[in-house]
Amino acid sequence: MFIMHIALQGCLRAHDVEYGITADTGGHIRYLLELAQTSARDRDIERIDIVTRAFDADFTDGDYRIGCEYVNPKVRIVRLPTPDPAYRSKEALWDQLPAFGDALVDYIDRLERAPQLLHAHYADAGHIAGLVKQRRGIPFVFTAHSLGQPKRDYTAATRRDEDVDTPAERALDRRIATENAALRDASLVIASSRDEAELQYAQYPDYDPGRIRVIRPASDLQAFAQSQPNARVHAMLSRFLTEPDKPALLAIARPVTRKNLASLIRAYGESPALQERANLVILAGERQSLDALEPEIADNLRDMLALIDHYDLYGRVAYPKKHHGADVPSVYAWARVRGGLFANVAFNEPFGLTLLEAAAAGLPVVATDSGGPNDIIEQCHNGVLVNPCSTDAIAAAALALFDDHERWIACQASGRKATSVFDWSRHVDYYHRLLHRLSGSTGERVAKRCSRFDAMLACDIDGTLVGCSQGVIRFNAWYAGQPRLRFGVATGRSFHSALLILEQAGIEWPDFLITSVGAEIYRLADDGVRYVRDTRWAERIDRGWQRAAVAEVLDAVPELVAQSPLEQRAHKISYLCEAGIDIAPRLRRLLAEHGLEARVIHSNERCVDVLPVHASKGAAVAYLADEADIHQERVYVAGDSANDLEMLQTLPCAIVVANHRDGLAKACGLTHAYFASAGHARGVIEGVAHFQARCHAS
Repeated sequence: MFIMHIALQGCLRAHDVEYGITADTGGHIRYLLELAQTSARDRDIERIDIVTRAFDADFTDGDYRIGCEYVNPKVRIVRLPTPDPAYRSKEALWDQLPAFGDALVDYIDRLERAPQLLHAHYADAGHIAGLVKQRRGIPFVFTAHSLGQPKRDYTAATRRDEDVDTPAERALDRRIATENAALRDASLVIASSRDEAELQYAQYPDYDPGRIRVIRPASDLQAFAQSQPNARVHAMLSRFLTEPDKPALLAIARPVTRKNLASLIRAYGESPALQERANLVILAGERQSLDALEPEIADNLRDMLALIDHYDLYGRVAYPKKHHGADVPSVYAWARVRGGLFANVAFNEPFGLTLLEAAAAGLPVVATDSGGPNDIIEQCHNGVLVNPCSTDAIAAAALALFDDHERWIACQASGRKATSVFDWSRHVDYYHRLLHRLSGSTGERVAKRCSRFDAMLACDIDGTLVGCSQGVIRFNAWYAGQPRLRFGVATGRSFHSALLILEQAGIEWPDFLITSVGAEIYRLADDGVRYVRDTRWAERIDRGWQRAAVAEVLDAVPELVAQSPLEQRAHKISYLCEAGIDIAPRLRRLLAEHGLEARVIHSNERCVDVLPVHASKGAAVAYLADEADIHQERVYVAGDSANDLEMLQTLPCAIVVANHRDGLAKACGLTHAYFASAGHARGVIEGVAHFQARCHAS
């Protein structure tokens, strides 16, 4: 396969990338280079071109006009000229795009063979990929890396009236419109986190969740996992500090507005307790004269220096002008041996590679609750999330971690898992399988979809399919021998969360997903890549659903705490409650007293999900079976918890795996169910075999 990446922003080169030298020279370049180099190890990948823009720049000694530069024998960077030879920031690139698009089409036409797929990085590249698709029919994958809508949200919250309709505002509007066009035209959209896939993109008019896949960015973390402090780093940082051996609150970020470094300094400057407890260390790229820098970077650095002066933080804050890129792992290690923390309090962080670096280096983190850090903290349990707009919350979270040594040790130990979880081989394996399906180069289309299904299996994921790796292997082999069985999952997880856990466990892509406890249904499209949301089901369960009124009543219940925005849906409201209380009957009575109909599901002791009265896992399974004309005696459902109870009660061929919980063995309405002797996926196989044998006997 021949893959062509398009990436126009920043100073991209094969080696010794000058990270932070411009506002657009950041983590996406590292991600792209590591992705390309790892992809090249796959024998099925014959060639990778990274196409970017040629330019001159007086702020660097690097030569960015070289037409072709090899990263390795399979990967090369191709630079195409545009009318203006000068470096341009992303906000100023737009008038160069038509000429770049023409140059790229000419370049492709001159090739011996065209690439099978384009992969566009950032909005401007998405625009170019759309032009090439229109003119040459080459499909493209889109990765936004950072979206304009969240930036609009936080700038709108802080702007003054005179800021409206400025050139920056108009550039942001253009960027958002371009991102929406890419969302509409791309064959596949790759998001780095559930937050991006489910909250950020949901604000765009052409949002299509079934076309988006969350592939967590990977990173080569070995250098950070093995990092040790060195004398050069100590000399670089200690010269700023009166007490250099105190714990360090470390931040490493480009000094752009989105990274919110000013709020971190305010949080530190406004907290005498935090100043007493730790030093503040900030690596904010490299700088010489502020006047020679891009306006955004220069303005942010001036603000940071002014805040350090305002709070009189001299001797307590280190802010070196430059550092060796090779020394960054040692900076993390320097903070680690002092019992420090890492802070990333960006207004929105699409993913957060620095959080992975800190985790691998053994440094607990305080991270923004907006964006990818949600996924990292959920997976690694290596720190805490904070509201990036609250300096009090930032300071309090840091102090709490500094003062709880046992928790600090636990976060450090958990964070070490990052090196295996966010692994390039796993990332690229999933990425390549998606690309092969898109290009049709493997012929992989799930052949059995062409046949008529005569049976259906719907399984819960957590504790049922997932939980035993050997059981998953057995399940995949067994399912491959069931060509007429339609397989899907019924889960409390969201669509993207379900796909992530299935991919991580190594389970075959299901034909359908019933997600959010039955509130949503998705079906695998004929291309074997996209999923299509069932809007008829959404319309059916919406009848009589008064979401706002239900939420108003339940939000006033003191025992309930709303779960994060990621867990809320149009047809699902999710809360947490104290363990050990049977709260569901009281909530049902309370809603009835207000004339409201809803389904209340209390599971896993602390989780409370509230749905439209017509929505449930069981109802969704029955709906799909009726549509496929599959008799209920051939519809198998499997689960392990109270979250599955209604589904198990509703369908006649119900399977309860041996590792069940929430008192399912004593639950009413399960006398017809088969209680398997095996746990997890093995129990599912056992249960299906039981009902198949009973069906054949009759």
